[in-house]
Amino acid sequence: MRRAVLAAAAAVTLTGTAPAAETVPTGSPAAAGYQPLGADEQGLWDAFEEAERELKASKLILRDEALLGYLRQVLCRVAPEGPCKTIRIYVVRDPRFNASMTANGMMLINSGLLLRIRSEAELAAILGHEVAHFERRHSLALLKKARSATGLAAFLGAAGGLPLQLALIGSVFSFSQDQERDADMDGLKVMRAAGYRTRSAGEVWSHLRAEMDATAAARNVRSRKDKRGMFETHPATAERLAYLTSSAASDPEGSAGVAEYGAAISPLWPTLIDDQVKLNDFGGSEYLLTGLASGGWTGPLLYARGELHRYRGHGDDFTKAAAFYREAIDKPDAPSAAWRGLGLALARTGDAAGSRAAIDEYLKRNPQASDKAMLAMISGGSQ
Repeated sequence: MRRAVLAAAAAVTLTGTAPAAETVPTGSPAAAGYQPLGADEQGLWDAFEEAERELKASKLILRDEALLGYLRQVLCRVAPEGPCKTIRIYVVRDPRFNASMTANGMMLINSGLLLRIRSEAELAAILGHEVAHFERRHSLALLKKARSATGLAAFLGAAGGLPLQLALIGSVFSFSQDQERDADMDGLKVMRAAGYRTRSAGEVWSHLRAEMDATAAARNVRSRKDKRGMFETHPATAERLAYLTSSAASDPEGSAGVAEYGAAISPLWPTLIDDQVKLNDFGGSEYLLTGLASGGWTGPLLYARGELHRYRGHGDDFTKAAAFYREAIDKPDAPSAAWRGLGLALARTGDAAGSRAAIDEYLKRNPQASDKAMLAMISGGSQ
């Protein structure tokens, strides 16, 4: 997919000839039946339409119809006209926080973003922000700015070694700081119109900053929360938090939709949390789990906490992991994998009998487990 996007973008701009005069696009690209005007806009649409065809067949896509229906419901609340009907939403299984909007109306949302936000209002802020990029034609503006063949050629060369995910989620270009601010403020406007709690927009960045602090503390390094990193064109998180918070300060409370969001996302939590735990980010993951457990520790969350300690495996982590698995097992919503985790943790603490009993219980509950042979060998059983 990355090759298709970059090749099409190169075909638009790397002609070696002066650009022909073009009609300035008018009307919203989200309008039904909209047709791109001019070679630049048509080239971007062609590039991303090819990318979308490949994306539809990708194993990276989460195809949960209930989740997609919920995301579209929120999208249509903040953008009830053209965007509601024309934007296509794809959830990509990637544990990092990100979302993007392509020129042809394809919205990409990382699964890691869904894990990190805590309310429907926060989701509305992000969707409104991405719709603003689309309706303001920010991708087209950047392409026009990059008309210098040498400039875009350098970009393409730099992008050549990047993994698929970066091209997929980051689109081809990074938006400027002004474009990001414009999209943020547009997002606030549509949140107000839809009756959402606008202060939630700033809280997205407050949570991300706290997660960065937690990651740094666990690694005993300085926090990168005020570093722009690879996305140098984006406003720093502190700046973003400040202007979003200030702009929403005098707004009415509005609806947050915490329970609604939790109910919509909870069926995916095992997958989302499992992917997060495997990032080897103990501090950030612990921060996220604690935030998710603000209303009480559930069986799946305790299981995830056990997995987090078992994966790290430092000092008394296996003992702590076993304790969290046992707490999970005591909950009515305990996932069967908690018995598996308990068995593996106890095996590392030297409790052979306890390990055998836990693994045997797991295999009784999951007789078709893909790792059945390995677990049976550990337990000494004959399943």
